[in-house]
Amino acid sequence: MYLTASSASSLYEELCTQRDGYLRRGRDCAKLTIPHLLPDEGHNQAMKLATPYQSVGARAVASLSSKLLMALYPPNTPWFRLTVDPYKLDAVTGDPAIRTEVETTLNKIEMAVMGEVEAQGYRPQIHEAIKQLIVTGNALVYLPPEGGMRTYKIDRYVVKRDPSGNVQVIILKESIAPAALPEELRAMASQDATRLEDTVDVYTCIHRMDEGTFEVWQEAFGQKVEGTVGTYPVADLPWLPLRMEEVTGESYGYGYAVQYLGDLKSLEGLSQALVEASAMAAKCLWLVDPASPTRARTLADAPNGAIREGRESDVSMVTMGNKAADMRITFETAGQIRDRLGLAFLMNSQIQRKGDRVTATEWRILAEELESVLSGSYASLSASFQLPLVSLIISRMTRERRLPKLPKGVVHPSIVTGLEALGRGADLMRLDQFIQGATQQIGPEALNQFLNLGDYLARRATALGLVTDGLIKSEEQIQAEMQQRQMAQMAQTFGPDAMKITADQASQQQQQ
Repeated sequence: MYLTASSASSLYEELCTQRDGYLRRGRDCAKLTIPHLLPDEGHNQAMKLATPYQSVGARAVASLSSKLLMALYPPNTPWFRLTVDPYKLDAVTGDPAIRTEVETTLNKIEMAVMGEVEAQGYRPQIHEAIKQLIVTGNALVYLPPEGGMRTYKIDRYVVKRDPSGNVQVIILKESIAPAALPEELRAMASQDATRLEDTVDVYTCIHRMDEGTFEVWQEAFGQKVEGTVGTYPVADLPWLPLRMEEVTGESYGYGYAVQYLGDLKSLEGLSQALVEASAMAAKCLWLVDPASPTRARTLADAPNGAIREGRESDVSMVTMGNKAADMRITFETAGQIRDRLGLAFLMNSQIQRKGDRVTATEWRILAEELESVLSGSYASLSASFQLPLVSLIISRMTRERRLPKLPKGVVHPSIVTGLEALGRGADLMRLDQFIQGATQQIGPEALNQFLNLGDYLARRATALGLVTDGLIKSEEQIQAEMQQRQMAQMAQTFGPDAMKITADQASQQQQQ
């Protein structure tokens, strides 16, 4: 699709019609979960947000978003690994034994990237993007060349994809202060009285030029802003339009909460009915027989604990009669829906069985089964969010010369997600299985003859994400310590004279 600067604002309005259905669906889910994630159109800080009658939706989104954040971006374990192509590595170095050293170096790079994520404060914006994906199904993440990450809601941008899902056009609409505009555009705004507003709409246009390049510029008042024109390779595009549940042929995605919108609406209606019925049941209203000598004012003016003349049968309280049975049905139905939502959104209070004691093993198995339901979401977010993000961070740090340049085609980042395969956990498990199997087959003594213990310890530390500098002894250190022990043993056995002769012989051999 060819795009010109003058057509950006009009194309944005045209593409908005294709976004409306997803926008309405996202707002419906937001009203029943966390309303401020996607408020109604025209909402501002002075307006009130919708307040649900239940908090299950908000707790469900908070629970699932936190678990996704910890699973996709664990704080203490690298959520990616730099993979080495063994064939190309052998062709470049010619030494297969160098693989362990390369793995250790790549582990340092991984830890540096993890430190960058924490230092720049990316995690809150990542969490915001995940919540947007759960509720609305869409979010736009921007990683600028400098500074922190930004997350945009679906009501601030439009996107157009081809049938294969490749992005063709992204148009972002932002409202900025006129003082932030270039001088010529500020002068244009001051000449038009209708444009003297607190903010000015600026459109950021990103469109694909060919298979490998995106062109980017900004537009205000229908004119291109000078100094904002640029091009990006596809792999380095800092704008990431994300989708939760992808559908082939559609430009936008569906939120996880959309699948349970029926339960959310039903629970909201039942919760409202329970709250209103409880309020009516809590109201205290007394009736006095008009033919009795007891007067209503006498009771109304009497303080607590006072004694007044009258008959008990003349006074009665208004009650809801047998409505308690009907309210119990409503309460039990709401409880069933609440349990279903708790399981779907991985809320711990709903995972545990009621009444019986649950063992740690049962808890872990049930949690793993529920986590496996999200495996499709893990795979989707790995390809659209994690992998481009780590590539952008590595490219940014390399450009700033804070990381060494990685050889193309030899080293590439890969994402490891899921419950059992976070970071390098899968490598650690395979290493342990290898050692256990080899020990059972040939025995520990035979294994020691063939196993390079130093390399095994280095790879195990790498699998755990540990930096091994100063932790694992080198071959030179081991040989020096062995020689010292031998000399100490000889001194105890043969005396200091034999030790001196042995040391002289070793010195002569080194000189030769």
